[in-house]
Amino acid sequence: MRNQKHPQEKEDRQVVNQLLSAKEVGDFELAELGRLLIRYQNFPGAREIQQDLQKLLQNWQLNQEELFSKTRKIHASGSLRAGNIDQEQQDWS
Repeated sequence: MRNQKHPQEKEDRQVVNQLLSAKEVGDFELAELGRLLIRYQNFPGAREIQQDLQKLLQNWQLNQEELFSKTRKIHASGSLRAGNIDQEQQDWS
């Protein structure tokens, strides 16, 4: 099977690199990791990004369910308002 290239891979690589180098893990970082995990879930390609997303979970001592539980609370609280996040960063597709 061919390793497909995701249309957002270039931009997402930059976000993943920022997450990997983050000194602190706050709501924004958790939300971005959750968003990217959903985007690349079951995607037949972008293996390096998928591996790095798993590495972030390990580094942050979380499993996917724990992360999604945290991000549901973050989104429910409304703490990630559009004014706090660059419009380009809001691409959830």
